[in-house]
Amino acid sequence: MKKKLSAINYQPSAFVMVLLLTLSTVSGQTLAPIRKLPLKEPLETSKNMPPAPPRKIETSPRIISQFGVFTSYQTNVDASGNNILGDAANEPAIAVDPTDGNKMMIGWRQFDSINSDFRQGGWGYTTDAGVTWTFPGVLNPGVFRSDPVTKSDEAGNFLYLSLRGDDFCDDIWRSTDGGQTFVEQSPDGAGHGGDKQWFTIDTTGGTGHGFLYQFWTEFFACDFGAFNRSLDSGVTWQSPISPSNFTDTGTLEVDINGNLFVGGGGSPFRCLRSSNAQNPQVTPSFDQNVTVDLGGDLIQGGINGIGLCGQTFVAVDRTGTNNNVYMLASVIPFGAGNGTDVMFARSTDGGQTFSPPHRINDDPINHNKWHFFGTLSVAPNGRI
Repeated sequence: MKKKLSAINYQPSAFVMVLLLTLSTVSGQTLAPIRKLPLKEPLETSKNMPPAPPRKIETSPRIISQFGVFTSYQTNVDASGNNILGDAANEPAIAVDPTDGNKMMIGWRQFDSINSDFRQGGWGYTTDAGVTWTFPGVLNPGVFRSDPVTKSDEAGNFLYLSLRGDDFCDDIWRSTDGGQTFVEQSPDGAGHGGDKQWFTIDTTGGTGHGFLYQFWTEFFACDFGAFNRSLDSGVTWQSPISPSNFTDTGTLEVDINGNLFVGGGGSPFRCLRSSNAQNPQVTPSFDQNVTVDLGGDLIQGGINGIGLCGQTFVAVDRTGTNNNVYMLASVIPFGAGNGTDVMFARSTDGGQTFSPPHRINDDPINHNKWHFFGTLSVAPNGRI
């Protein structure tokens, strides 16, 4: 299970904005056992559970939540814009059309009933900057899918990477109409992949323009390996490879020169760079592999039950500070037995070295607090 969120903000600013959730535990509250990553067991399994049986669909008004100057609008709604009672959605991943910020799509794990663990690849789209949403349905009705990851290319086409829970294989789905419809780009599972997979798109305009890069947890791969590449937007994928001292449970980014960065891990965290992944004539290799101190470890359990409390995010600045590479994760601090903080580290030399960890949540230290699901991204103007 992964929790994936991303945000893009195009307003000029000089400060850092990080999205996170904060909860406090109270005396006597029972939390799940804490385990540090990496784990040697899958977090994704269908458990042979069948789809939820048909039922009468009832609705209620959609949720609109106000918090200070921020307004949140429910996305998983019916055709009339109402909340569907008795269903559920989680692990959302958002993508924004760079040619029109009013157009966005979100992929999620769709549970047709809260009484069934069976989930499918659901999604919604908006044309008015997120005020109203349309929920067309799921990618494959009746097919167990999970771990949604969504991206937009430079032309505004949306791509949706979806994991099949029965065999840990994945595939790319593509939308050319603003998220209204998605078409599978290859046969089921042809993307290879594995549990906790992630991908990114090279939109730099260089030799690797349009390439897709993907990595996953090698211990729970579809077939083998931990990384692969597509040269044709997910129609075909090259054979997976197993880079030495590789990582997982993270994300990927491409800098303005076409270099690929992979950030992941948890015990320890790593930032890797491939300068030749953009060369279609060679098998990608990673010429830089740096350990990053984020002041703690990624964990499973605690406030999030059997799920992870976060994953590693790497982001690259493509503006006047083109060599800046940022990493962030929600971690349990070294020496602590409870609670998580959102920690950040910065590289100003293209990922060769990183700063000491910086604690983003600036409240008084309290290990009964859980600041989890921390995420980050970099806007076109350099804002983090």
